[in-house]
Amino acid sequence: GPPIGWFAAGSDERKSTVDLSGLFAHAESAARDEVPGLVRTIMILLMRGEPITLEEIETSSRFALETVRESLKAWRDIEYDDEGRLVGLGLTLRPTEHRFLIEGRELYTWCALDTLIFPGILGVRAEVKSACHATGSPIQFEVGPEGVRRLAPESAMVSLVVPGDMTSIRGSFCRQVHFFASQDAARTWIGEHPGGSVVSVAEAQRMGLALAKVRFTASTRCC
Repeated sequence: GPPIGWFAAGSDERKSTVDLSGLFAHAESAARDEVPGLVRTIMILLMRGEPITLEEIETSSRFALETVRESLKAWRDIEYDDEGRLVGLGLTLRPTEHRFLIEGRELYTWCALDTLIFPGILGVRAEVKSACHATGSPIQFEVGPEGVRRLAPESAMVSLVVPGDMTSIRGSFCRQVHFFASQDAARTWIGEHPGGSVVSVAEAQRMGLALAKVRFTASTRCC
């Protein structure tokens, strides 16, 4: 098979190879350095739809408050409210173009790929309401650990890029990972990002879940 982080994508008429090995290397490094299970614990707390305190994270993660505080300092993209409560880490309470509804609670994600992988990480079903980055036309679907359902339009695609500098994963990666209504709608983006790729929603989910397995399986090992 292909090396880790390399994927075959596209139809038989338009086969391509997508190289995400740089993302996989970053995921492996992040998993090694992270306090086990902390990111997933934070996302589970955020699913309630309310800001969370460091004390709540301490209680749920069973790590000392100082350990939690020091770990959070390493993640420059985390969002806090004016009271110092955490409101965003991949999954966020602050509006983005990607609405992520869980049991009626309206949450958001930092990028298109997040909407496809978080249900698998968190074991939930979600309704996603987003828009084509080029045309603004609606893109909607339901997603769970088992896959995507009711995708509209069925031609929807996801853009992917592997940045050289990933010190800010949101700034360098997430802001380039969008939904497009079709391959044609993504044409301008492709022209502006020669190193980027555009893949189907199903392919993006497959790649994203493989990446999440590396990122979160290693980081949830304990003792």
